[in-house]
Amino acid sequence: MATEAPATDDRARTERPPHVPADRVYEIDMYKPDGIETEGYLKSWKTLQDKDLPGLVWSPFNGGHWVATRGALISEIYKDPERFSSQVLFIPKAAGEAYSMVPSKMDPPEHRSYREVVDRGLNLRSIREREPQVRAIAVELLDSFAKRGHCDFGKDFSDEFPIRVFMAIADLPMADAPKLRAFASGMTRPGGNTPEEMAANLDRANKSFFDYVEVLIQERRGKGGTDIISLCIHSEIDGKPMPHQKLLGMISLLLLAGLDSVTNFMNMMMDFLARHPGTVRQLADNPADIKRAVEEMFRRFPLVAAARMIARDIELDGVELKAGEMVLLPTALSGLDERQNPDPWKLDVKRGRPAHSTFGEGPHRCAGLHLARLETTILLEEWIQRIPEFRAKAGSEPHYESGVVASVENIHLEWDVA
Repeated sequence: MATEAPATDDRARTERPPHVPADRVYEIDMYKPDGIETEGYLKSWKTLQDKDLPGLVWSPFNGGHWVATRGALISEIYKDPERFSSQVLFIPKAAGEAYSMVPSKMDPPEHRSYREVVDRGLNLRSIREREPQVRAIAVELLDSFAKRGHCDFGKDFSDEFPIRVFMAIADLPMADAPKLRAFASGMTRPGGNTPEEMAANLDRANKSFFDYVEVLIQERRGKGGTDIISLCIHSEIDGKPMPHQKLLGMISLLLLAGLDSVTNFMNMMMDFLARHPGTVRQLADNPADIKRAVEEMFRRFPLVAAARMIARDIELDGVELKAGEMVLLPTALSGLDERQNPDPWKLDVKRGRPAHSTFGEGPHRCAGLHLARLETTILLEEWIQRIPEFRAKAGSEPHYESGVVASVENIHLEWDVA
């Protein structure tokens, strides 16, 4: 099954371990999946299912690791922290070991108390209370260009909207957003040609977050603020103040999660809608369907490829997995798996209970999912009210980069103005 590399391919490869069958080797580079330049991010990943590969294959790239290729298996691994640990979340493993944000890298039961702190700031009730504020930000941005007849969706909206919302929740100045987004990109798409170089770049971004957060902690400690950062600072774990290093990791994780993934998801979604006017028309004619459609959007446009570390020697999908090895969980292969969702490429706004792992599953299911759903619902409601018909600018094509979180840029939209 091993794919043949082009003659000019000089990417570093790890030798196949003795326990890995030769017919399970498949050359998939999570940071440069084949076909991403011509087919886009999702189709480049879907190729693994179209070739009917086994549920687990082994890639020699990025330090060598397993890849789960089927939705049911991805879900199973996410839900099983006893066999699949979150102590290392990123590939290559050398880079993942440099990641030190909590509670995402914790396993139960230690994880539970820290997750409860995050949930207090991002639970459904708290997010619903922020709806007027979130809607006001969306309306202000949309009204600034709706009558213009065109926009660079990233620069004019998605680079601003979820970030302004999060910066308001965290009580941070928007002037800090560009550098924080750069830190986030360094974490989720670390540059480098070897695992060691990628680890160094990720570690640098991680430390940049920590340095930034250290100042916030010193400024806000003891001042009783109501923002989510102050909530973390003044929380206790088992009746004691949160350990300082864990506090740095928790606040840094909130910043990382709030500044990258929703922006890129919105870019992917809006590029699709611009090329499928029938779907937009369906939502415009039936606005009550928008909230249901949002979950289908998350199924259809997943862009996270996190990982888990195998906690002990086990057998799965007919192969041996050794403690300490890594397994990649591309969420694109969950939502787009026809075994999970019939006709998965179709965006069916009336699909009942779409199956996906876009927010992860199990104890580490994304704490920000309620906010992401609210932001996406408001975007669709307010956009369609102002711009019920729009299209992709002629000749413009999105630019994709793969990583722990994929990036999607160059989304140019246009519409007729009365």
